[in-house]
Amino acid sequence: MSDERPATTSYQRPASAGQRPAGGQGQRPAAGGLGGPGGARKRRPFQRRKVCRFCAEKNLTIDYKEPRTLRFFITERGKIVPRRISGNCAAHQRHITEAIKRARNIALLPIAANHAVN
Repeated sequence: MSDERPATTSYQRPASAGQRPAGGQGQRPAAGGLGGPGGARKRRPFQRRKVCRFCAEKNLTIDYKEPRTLRFFITERGKIVPRRISGNCAAHQRHITEAIKRARNIALLPIAANHAVN
């Protein structure tokens, strides 16, 4: 037996040759996975944009000698709260960071959680 094709007949591809197989490996997981049905992302409910409190109220000042003001921008572990969470603008976040570091330097604010001052 030979595997040669007859010379008179030309080979034609099947109609479904350009398509992927219906099942088997390489198939995506069924709907309801991480992307949800149809691969659409889950939408969050609308959240109000945070506004910088120092831009909104012009009479508020950032001063390293006022630890009560700076405590809003420090976690209970002693870390500085990032801008995306606090809602401050970039300029005021830089001033807050500088003030917190200065207050820590002269022991008005704790450096870490276990250095808490009552």
